Amino acid sequence: MSAPALAAYAECARIVRASGSSFHQAFRLLSPERRRGLEALYAYCRVVDDAADDGGDARAAVAFWRAELARVLAGAPTHPVGVALADAMARFAIPAQHLVEILDGVAMDLAPQRFATFAELRRYCYLVAAAVGLATLPIFGCRDPRSRVYAEALGIALQLTNILRDLAEDAERGRVYLPHEDLRRFGYTERDLATHVRNDAFRSLVAFESARADEFYAAARRALPAVDRRALAPAEGMRLVYRRVLARIAARPEIVFGPQVRLPRWQKVALAGFAWLRTRLPRGASPLAARQESPA
Repeated sequence: MSAPALAAYAECARIVRASGSSFHQAFRLLSPERRRGLEALYAYCRVVDDAADDGGDARAAVAFWRAELARVLAGAPTHPVGVALADAMARFAIPAQHLVEILDGVAMDLAPQRFATFAELRRYCYLVAAAVGLATLPIFGCRDPRSRVYAEALGIALQLTNILRDLAEDAERGRVYLPHEDLRRFGYTERDLATHVRNDAFRSLVAFESARADEFYAAARRALPAVDRRALAPAEGMRLVYRRVLARIAARPEIVFGPQVRLPRWQKVALAGFAWLRTRLPRGASPLAARQESPA
């Protein structure tokens, strides 16, 4: 590997570490080469997502990344993340389509978001999260086409969890991702959200949205193909971590109005370890690992 590529991958690793993401521990389940590829993809997702939050420069920043992605595909990247991403695409045949979809999703956040229905929200979740999961499949080394079903369901579940976790912060930015049809159903308004109203309507709304997200986690688990179970150990680690975050929100909805809900590092490490263990044993063979599916 060339010195510029090594330096670019090092920058991607720094971005991943600095993000404090729950994904970081799951990355450790990969071989060095695959970990570098995943870090390049995650760093790309991180920098383009941050671009949408750059105030008045957001549109210019997103435009830069559209141009940089075109340079990546042409083999002439200029940004360190672009250099690493170009190398990873060459090594793992990451479909360019999904990288474009990720940018399309980020571009949707350039204006305050409103979704009338869950169908509209699901499309957004596909672009900003499921597309990421689909892009990871060749990095993980997946072979079964059914892994696409797993990746899409998991991506939507992760994004729905993020939406619940960030309800208060997003509302302060003028972004309300919960479908209007759901707000109306439970009699909870955007003003209620902005002023942190914590009533029965709020608790019922969060319970409903949590149950929906949990259905996608369960669907991902059911779709996990046997041939790719080991390859998808890192994704299973992410699933366990984020499902645990979701369980905490479901148990105490009011916590979304406080500091961002996070798991302690030791718990992330433990869940990543359980994911690795379970993907190497027959289904149901490890009662200890199986218990990690339960809320706690």
